[in-house]
Amino acid sequence: MKRSHIQIISAVTMLLISSCNITKETEDTPITEEQAIELTRSRPIQKQWKGTYEFDDVYFSNEFDGARLSGVLQTGDSTFTILISAENYPINPSPWYAFKVWGDSSKRIRIRFTYLEARNRYYPMISRNGVDWDVLDSARYLAINPGTGTSRIKSSPESMEITIDIDADPIWIAAQELYSSSRVFDWMEHISVQTGGTIQRIGSSIEGRDINLLSFGNKSTGRSIFIISRQHPPEVTGFLAMKAFMETIADTTSRIANEFRSAYAIYNVPMMNPDGVDNGHWRHNAGGVDLNRDWTGFNQPETKAVRKFLRQKKSEQIEFLMGIDFHSTWKDVYYPIDSTLTEPELELAYPWLNKIDGALSDYSPNVKPADSRYPDIYSRNFFTNRIGMSSVIFEVGDNTSRDFINRKGRVAAIELMNLLLEEPNLADEADKP
Repeated sequence: MKRSHIQIISAVTMLLISSCNITKETEDTPITEEQAIELTRSRPIQKQWKGTYEFDDVYFSNEFDGARLSGVLQTGDSTFTILISAENYPINPSPWYAFKVWGDSSKRIRIRFTYLEARNRYYPMISRNGVDWDVLDSARYLAINPGTGTSRIKSSPESMEITIDIDADPIWIAAQELYSSSRVFDWMEHISVQTGGTIQRIGSSIEGRDINLLSFGNKSTGRSIFIISRQHPPEVTGFLAMKAFMETIADTTSRIANEFRSAYAIYNVPMMNPDGVDNGHWRHNAGGVDLNRDWTGFNQPETKAVRKFLRQKKSEQIEFLMGIDFHSTWKDVYYPIDSTLTEPELELAYPWLNKIDGALSDYSPNVKPADSRYPDIYSRNFFTNRIGMSSVIFEVGDNTSRDFINRKGRVAAIELMNLLLEEPNLADEADKP
C-alpha cells in the first residue's frame, strides 16, 4: 500500500495533537496485590498504519514484522522527518523504530527522528538484508538537543539525524537487530533438532500467535531449569544473551553440556511477547500491558500460558532449581531477590553470580537485589514465591558489545551447569558467601 503526502501530514498532526493528553509513565512504587491485579487489565492500543510512504524518488516502508514507523514528512529535497510513536501511553521510554528506505537512484539523504513522549534511546543499526547488522558510522550520526541528566532517558538526546546513501536496494534501519517471532521459531527448531528436544505450543497470544516452549535434556530426573525472554519487544540484547546461554547448554560437543543434559531438563520460552515483537511495540503486548507486571493478576494470555505450564510441572513433582528472565536495559545488571528474604534452598542465584564474576575477570557485575518478594508482579517473584525456584532477572545493556554479550551468555551457562552438577547439597552451597 502507498500513502499520499496529505495523509501522512494528517496522521502526524493528529499524533502530535493527541500527545497533549498523554501522561508520562512514572517510576515503579510499592503497590498492593489488588493494585497489581488492576494494573494489567487490557487497554486499547494504536495500531500503526502499514505500507509504503512514497515521495518523488524516495520510499519508506514498515511492511515487515518488527517494523515501527508512524509517519514520514519530506522537509527538503533530500531531507525527511520521521515520527515514532508507541502502541499506547503511559509507557516505559523504549522508543523502538525499524523501517526500510530506498530510492529510484543513488542518492544521499538525511533523516531526522522525532519521538512522541520519549527521547532518543537507541543508536541506529543498519542492514542490507534484515539479518546481518552493523552499527551506523558515527560520522553519519548527529545528536539533537543532548540530554541534561546523568543516566537513563534523561541523559539521551531529544532526537537524532542520520545521513544515509540509498539506492534501489532497500536499507534496513532499526533500533536493534531484528528477531521476529518467525526467526526465533527457526532458531528453536535448530536447537530442538540438535538436542533431540521438542517444541510445544503452551498457549496463544491475543492476536493468535503461538506461545512456544522449547525443551530438551533428561525429563525423567525431576530436576530442571526454566528460561524466558522478550517480555518487552525492544530488548534484543537480553535475547542475544539468552540465545548464547541456551546454545552453550545445547552444545553436543561439550562434555559439561552433555553431562548437564543427562541430569537436567531445560525449558525455554524465548518469545514471551510475539504480538509486541512483530508489531514493533515499545514495551507492551497486544493488550496494551507490560507483561512483566502481570505475574500477580495474570490478565494476559502470555503469562497465563506460562503459569499453567509451570503449575502442571509442579503437580508432576518436577523441581525447578533456577528461573532466569533475560531483559535489556541501559547497563548490565542482575536483579535477584535479597538473600535475607529467601530460604537457603532458594539462594542459588548468589553462588551462581559469584561464579560468573570469577570467570569474567575483566568485568565487575552490577547486582541489585530486590528488597521485597510480594506482591509477585515480576516473573522473578512468581518463580520464587509460587513455583519454589531461585530466580534472577538478567539484564543486558542496550549498547553492550555483541561479542561480550555472547561471551557473558556462554559463561553464565557454563557456571550454572558447573554449580548444578556440583556436590554436596545445593542448599549448603547456597550458604557460602
